[in-house]
Amino acid sequence: MDLLKTLILFVGTALAEIIGCYLPYLWLRENKPIWLLIPAAISLAIFAWLLTLHPQASGRVYAAYGGVYITVALGWLWAVDSVKPNLTDYIGVAFCLTGMAVIMLGSRSA
Repeated sequence: MDLLKTLILFVGTALAEIIGCYLPYLWLRENKPIWLLIPAAISLAIFAWLLTLHPQASGRVYAAYGGVYITVALGWLWAVDSVKPNLTDYIGVAFCLTGMAVIMLGSRSA
């Protein structure tokens, strides 16, 4: 159950980070209104707060989080930008999630 909670927390963290970066992108590149920077800042603050909720060492959490972030980012690419991931995207995600599993489930003796 702890693994499921961690995964859900990682996904929420990734969404907060992506939204926090996507909104300024819309303002800077797509000429959207500047007020989008307010929810962007809030989203990035939520992202930082969510990272603090993990009981493991922060470096390990950040490393494992990267695999989930990449997976969610490709989902965002498909859902928001309407760009369907290709075979190499899926292979890359499989490598990232495998690496995340090694980091999260590996030995803690060191």
